Amino acid sequence: MAALGWIGATERGDSTKALITGIGGFVGGYLAEYLLEMGTEVRGIVRHADSDCIVGLCGDRIGLTDADLLDAGAVRKAVGEIRPDLVFHLAAQASVGQSWRDPAGTLVNNTVGQLNLLLGVVEAGIDPRILILGSNEEYGLVAAGELPVSEANALRPLNPYAVSKVAQDMLGYQYFASHRLHCVRVRPFNHIGPRQTDAFVVAAFARQVAEAEAGLREPVVRVGNLRAKRDFTDVRDMVRAYHLVLAKGEAGAVYNIGSGRAVSIQWILEFLISQSKVPVSVEIDPQRFRPVDQPETVCDSSRFREQTGWAPEITLERTLSDTLDYWRQQVRLSGVGRQR
Repeated sequence: MAALGWIGATERGDSTKALITGIGGFVGGYLAEYLLEMGTEVRGIVRHADSDCIVGLCGDRIGLTDADLLDAGAVRKAVGEIRPDLVFHLAAQASVGQSWRDPAGTLVNNTVGQLNLLLGVVEAGIDPRILILGSNEEYGLVAAGELPVSEANALRPLNPYAVSKVAQDMLGYQYFASHRLHCVRVRPFNHIGPRQTDAFVVAAFARQVAEAEAGLREPVVRVGNLRAKRDFTDVRDMVRAYHLVLAKGEAGAVYNIGSGRAVSIQWILEFLISQSKVPVSVEIDPQRFRPVDQPETVCDSSRFREQTGWAPEITLERTLSDTLDYWRQQVRLSGVGRQR
């Protein structure tokens, strides 16, 4: 079996082949870099327009296959040719805001794309270890007495993205149960860091601060709901977790991954403003509020930690500082481009 072969190959120092969908995205780039450091051969499925970022990060050390996950034939061909030992299925429409604007597109993209991938594995006759990427958003409405959130919590999704992730989660379990695929499901809580797009709250704040410092915008950070409390983990710690869960996680099982600490969006904002080189004020923007927003989430990842030994290594303060520095660099680079 490929899964056992992967363990044997690791012990012998032989090459292991990993396939990453969504390799051109925020998490995919960090995971590719991490796996390359571990001596793993990395292949990725991308849509052509998404490939520039990962090529810039990893150069010719990875192999890319251009395919749309909604094209079942193209996915079947790609999986059959790559024949991976490990599959990290990261590709998805990941923005809650976008899911409100296009619920149908989010549901189709995230569910059918994963279905085509699993069908490709079945038809190729291979047995890789497969990471099924869910989300803490699956839990949705959580009562104060249910914190911290364990895997036993009920799923009460509050937005279309969350519903799509519940579908992916259950589809992963179904293919474990019906086809004996080695699917391991994870429900990561919020993960952040440099290179994340400003469609997400921390990057949005950091970009606004960096642009205000450079005089490219008025010194005002526009914000939504600051009272919400979330569990944040650095993306670099999260990709370590994804690797560990395929090494040590049980097929068919589901694992929460998070820091175990909830902080308010207000705290995040105040920290970033405290690092600003210019005075910055705050302005509430009603457009940045979600139609429904869970007041607080915090992760119980004890099952995952006990089984793998994982723990976050990067402090939240360092993550925020690194994110702000990343956006300062991006602002400088964009300024150079305009001068030319």
